[in-house]
Amino acid sequence: MDYQEALSYLNELNKFGTRLGLDRIKRLVELLDEPQLKYKTIHVTGTNGKGSVCAMISGIIHQSGIKTGLYISPHLFSYTERIQIDGAPVSKAAFANCIGVVKTFADQMIDEGMESPTQFEVLTAAAFLCFAVNKVEYAVIEVGLGGLFDSTNVVLPEVSVITNIAFEHAAFCGGTLEGIAHHKAGIIKDGIPVVTDAKGMTLDILHQEAAEKNTDLFIEDTDFQAQFLSYDGSRQYIAFASNILGVKEEFALNLLGDHQVRNGALAIMTAYLLANDERRITAESARVALENVRWPGRFEKFDINNKRIIIDGAHNPAGILMLRQNLDKYFPDEQRVFVLGILKDKAVAVMLKTLLRPNDIVIATEPDSPRMADPSEWAQNLDIKYVQVETDRQAALTKAMALTQEGCLLCLTGSLYLIGELRHILCEIKENEKRNI
Repeated sequence: MDYQEALSYLNELNKFGTRLGLDRIKRLVELLDEPQLKYKTIHVTGTNGKGSVCAMISGIIHQSGIKTGLYISPHLFSYTERIQIDGAPVSKAAFANCIGVVKTFADQMIDEGMESPTQFEVLTAAAFLCFAVNKVEYAVIEVGLGGLFDSTNVVLPEVSVITNIAFEHAAFCGGTLEGIAHHKAGIIKDGIPVVTDAKGMTLDILHQEAAEKNTDLFIEDTDFQAQFLSYDGSRQYIAFASNILGVKEEFALNLLGDHQVRNGALAIMTAYLLANDERRITAESARVALENVRWPGRFEKFDINNKRIIIDGAHNPAGILMLRQNLDKYFPDEQRVFVLGILKDKAVAVMLKTLLRPNDIVIATEPDSPRMADPSEWAQNLDIKYVQVETDRQAALTKAMALTQEGCLLCLTGSLYLIGELRHILCEIKENEKRNI
């Protein structure tokens, strides 16, 4: 199977949609000889921030001289981004080979009378297999949806991490915030420590689950915390402290935003817990990793053609609120120009009200998804300085770039489907700039 054949197969699996449950993935990894148990894992769930936390944790482990896998979703531009080893996406050939092997056993499952695995289950099994074949020592595994019945929930982690818990994917997770919390708590395993930033009622649910599983729960702001110290125009500096650990350290963090201070605390605490049994992980390796960590499309800075650009995959109300807060913190006075595309199953009106100021400029466009919200519908209700609908995404970016004059800030946001494509265009522009220097 080559890469295009792998993509065609994955596209065919889309017809099965999202089907939570562990029966299919358990049989699939059984046929693959349980690859997910051949290395140590860190399992990460949460509503927002889990991708950033995964990037930080995997970066720390890799910086410690340990061969490290990272499984994330969704991707921004290429499926290979979902399966990374030592900070780099696997090759298209390696990706296709693993998908091909998994397909063989998925077909066997169908012959046995079972349902076909979903696309996400096939991708998850392929990631597990790829890490085993390449003999990684640790793999950081991001939950796709919820936790309890997510196909990643067949790992036996060294540490489980639960970031914040907010109202999202309710249709798949019980319909209430309480139900969502129970699904996130589903990754808690017997005796495996848990690091979390949950609050209030959702934290109470994690406490209950941790007590039942006889595991230690390490809570941000109670057992450990991080505080913003300063910003040098490139990185932010944070102070991490934990009375339980007897630790107080300062770190430079290459990811910006108040939420990344909290995410950084989760990653650092996780690293310290891992270091109890893994001597190669040190405060110094964490320090070097965090000052260089990158998480594409999450308040990511670009400077192209003397224009300042922020790319942020804020795709729900909580993410949009964080984006607005960070724009106000780092760019309080700049004229803002947005390329904005949103999915219709999100709280569109809430997101727009949260993000936009009266003086903002918006080029409204269509994310590359059948779930996209029609920009001609939501844009007509905006009471801002200037708004224009441009359904062609590349044309929308071109128009926004032209409107981003000196002293302005361009922000691309609203949907990961949108920013992945636009980010790829900007990367090509940046490469061309380098060639012409």
